[in-house]
Amino acid sequence: MAYMHMLLLLLSLILADETSAKVPAIIVFGDSSVDAGNNNLISTVLKSNFEPYGRDFEGGRPTGRFCNGRIPPDFISQAFGLKPAIPAYLDPSFTISDFATGVCFASAGTGYDNDTSRVLNVIPLWKELDYYKDYQKKLRDYVGSKKAKEIVSEALYLMSLGTNDFLENYYTFPGRRAQFSVKQYEDFLITIARDFITKLYNLGARKISLTGVPPMGCLPLERTTNFFGLHDCSEEYNQVALEFNGKLESLVSQLNMELSGIKMIFTRSVYDIFYDIIRRPSSYGFEVTEMACCATGTFEMSYLCNEHSISCPDANKYVFWDAFHPTQKANQIISSHLIPTLLSEFH
Repeated sequence: MAYMHMLLLLLSLILADETSAKVPAIIVFGDSSVDAGNNNLISTVLKSNFEPYGRDFEGGRPTGRFCNGRIPPDFISQAFGLKPAIPAYLDPSFTISDFATGVCFASAGTGYDNDTSRVLNVIPLWKELDYYKDYQKKLRDYVGSKKAKEIVSEALYLMSLGTNDFLENYYTFPGRRAQFSVKQYEDFLITIARDFITKLYNLGARKISLTGVPPMGCLPLERTTNFFGLHDCSEEYNQVALEFNGKLESLVSQLNMELSGIKMIFTRSVYDIFYDIIRRPSSYGFEVTEMACCATGTFEMSYLCNEHSISCPDANKYVFWDAFHPTQKANQIISSHLIPTLLSEFH
């Protein structure tokens, strides 16, 4: 408990130091771990713009974040002296004046693999990049070419995805398994990641933080179906996550050497702190880790976690909000470990 209080105190001190922005903007790519609500505006069943999602967000309103409140980019944005919540690019209630200091292109359910985005008809990663190109044009029109170039080059880019490629695609449907062993599939995803980051670099990005796959074998949904493992974490899935993360980390090292002027980090600590929270929940002030807050906490997410399902009265006691996504409190603790590194590297 004392450890958790120390972490939250550290985060509060960081958030208090907001006299000036440390970067001009935070720009986000990825999946539901960082989606601020882009899926609200597309034709997909994977949405969260309804209660009880967002019940602990400011105003108690669902935003399309797969959480009861804020997600990591929101905490990071505030720590860098910017706004406390990053808007989704497709949200019509925001304009380029809002997006100039932070914007999210992420889409819940997507992955590196285009086939992954097709499973639930969400925005593929290449389309997120197209939206970013469109954003750059709007930014130039809004602040002028010189200022826009400065924002683009000095902004902090956050990337978080990969889980859906394995759990939603590779291990669920036979197509990719017929083509690739799991190690070959990891390498296939790494090739796509390299191509995406290189294209992002060629569009002006220079400061990039890449987050890999969390301990996906410990998600409540995976524990529920791990009958032979007595509903403990699936160590097979966790080992795949660690192996893939190692390849992402190697990719980051290679790109730092190959791309002139880029500064890129791989946030290995996200897996470590998330796993530690799951294995030692009481040390962080949690009481429940194997089940989620919403509904039965075993398999529900998106439309199965709705206003008619019963949710726990206090999400702060739970590591997971739905069967796939952390609570706001878990996101805050994970972010508090990541933020000092980001400030040190990119301030």
